[in-house]
Amino acid sequence: MTPDPVTSPAESEDAPTTTSPAPKKAAPAKKPRAPRSPARKSPATTEESPKPKATEAPPPKRPKLSPELARLLTYRRGQDAHRPLFVRQAAHRYWRIGRDGAWRKPRGLQSKQRRHYGYRPTVVSIGFRSPRLIRGRTPTGFLPVLVRNVAEIGRIDPAHEAAVIGRTVGTQKRLVLEEAARKRGIHVLNPLTKDTRET
Repeated sequence: MTPDPVTSPAESEDAPTTTSPAPKKAAPAKKPRAPRSPARKSPATTEESPKPKATEAPPPKRPKLSPELARLLTYRRGQDAHRPLFVRQAAHRYWRIGRDGAWRKPRGLQSKQRRHYGYRPTVVSIGFRSPRLIRGRTPTGFLPVLVRNVAEIGRIDPAHEAAVIGRTVGTQKRLVLEEAARKRGIHVLNPLTKDTRET
């Protein structure tokens, strides 16, 4: 058997000893950051925030109506609820006749619809017409006025009339007309772009 190697005292002193680690120094407290000066602002923050636009009165959604006109509008809504569908003769038989919902008066000598037979559709008659004072008005009560240029918009009364932009007006000119109507407080019945304030 080989004897165990004997370590000298010097070697034993060099051997690593298990000691507790030295305590770490506490990190210095962070100083509060001073506000940046205007010269040090980044390019993204140098741009000024957009200023809110001046509050403009939105176009009226309802016209100014007299009590009589308001009563007649309510009466017309009741008429619309009970008015029958006026179907052209033989519309159920031929698709080309009933496809567009057009109306033509039946004129045949033996026409059962002309003679008001009960099992035939109702014929248009004067009793189904709306009151004369509100005839041609929109459901809200506006009088529609067809416009094609800015000069015609200037002739509109915002309290009682609303603009209808002509169908032949292009998109670029239509946007100009809508902006002119918005500045004058005129309601547009067929707008291309709707204002976020409107519902």
